[in-house]
Amino acid sequence: MEVYSNENEQVDALKGFFAQNGKALVVGVILGIGALAGWRYWSTHQDGSSREASARYQQVSTALDASKPETLNAAAKFASENSNTYGALASLDLAKRYVDSNQLDKAAAQLQSGLKATKDANLQAVLNLRLARIQLQQKQPDDVLKTLDAIKGDGWTAIIADVRGEALLSKGDSKGDSKGARDAWSKGIASDASPALKEMLQMKMNNLPG
Repeated sequence: MEVYSNENEQVDALKGFFAQNGKALVVGVILGIGALAGWRYWSTHQDGSSREASARYQQVSTALDASKPETLNAAAKFASENSNTYGALASLDLAKRYVDSNQLDKAAAQLQSGLKATKDANLQAVLNLRLARIQLQQKQPDDVLKTLDAIKGDGWTAIIADVRGEALLSKGDSKGDSKGARDAWSKGIASDASPALKEMLQMKMNNLPG
């Protein structure tokens, strides 16, 4: 299973959640589709030292290239030196590059570092979701469920349900916990999710055995 296989279907749900919390631009940074817009947004809301961190984050994020280890090292150094939102965002970006090169252990460790760096509940939710997807690919369903339990906020219900269902389905015997997966996905469908995400969850339910 591709770690980020469902991210495109979840973009609408994530944007809606962040918009309700006044962070519509930040989601661009989190999803990797608008780093410059996110940087400009944050830079207007921070003091001088934070603006420096914001500018430096934009530089290391733009330069990231998995084929150039020095850019990964620069991002990792920045993340380790900035225990704030920018450090967490750098960890998120860096984890994506590690996933692209199939270095899942490094990606998971980077996300866990990012979680310690920020107190922003929305950013923590995204970091935990990415971590849960990696743990799912690593065949660690119990860790997935524990990670999902740390996510707070009704706006994440359907996305959590998606990953929770996959984790439950991977547990147990060859058929996994089909009932648990069905219950999780049903909860996601009943939530205030995007039509695309609801449709995806319904398709998964339709493919369950029995």
